[in-house]
Amino acid sequence: MKARVAASVALALAVAFGTAGCGFIAPQATTKHYDASDGVSGNVGSIDVRNAIIVTDAKDGTVGNLVVTLVNTDSKSHRVAISAGDQSSSAAYVTVQPGQVKQLGQDPENGGTGNVLIPEFTTKPGALFPVYFQYGDQTGVNLKVPVLDGQLPEYASLVPPTILPAAG
Repeated sequence: MKARVAASVALALAVAFGTAGCGFIAPQATTKHYDASDGVSGNVGSIDVRNAIIVTDAKDGTVGNLVVTLVNTDSKSHRVAISAGDQSSSAAYVTVQPGQVKQLGQDPENGGTGNVLIPEFTTKPGALFPVYFQYGDQTGVNLKVPVLDGQLPEYASLVPPTILPAAG
């Protein structure tokens, strides 16, 4: 009788450990970072770069609109330099206040400081284009940003004008 009880307990323990044991050795997917949308992400010091994409006109494609969210997790503001293409190109500067979530590229038709428009942009939709983010003495991050067009309804309002207005 004791042997039967001991065998039952041993079998129950073996089944319990056997079915739950995969959680001990299998990696958990929820602990791995991934980009859930079409854009790419990265970090520069206290600035989180989230969901960066470039939207352009598929036909004429002479201007690119960088659509990105910058999140400042620091207690002081930072002036972020954004260089499209290579790091030697002229940079656009965006100041992100402490704790601010700053979205860029949401209204490309009106220009202004809320947009980073890339002139002479000839990269076609479907390609990747390098964009470099950096501030202060922090090591910057070079992201390969996907180029999209306005064929999907969610990106139609993000297509920039084909010709930038003259700087005044």
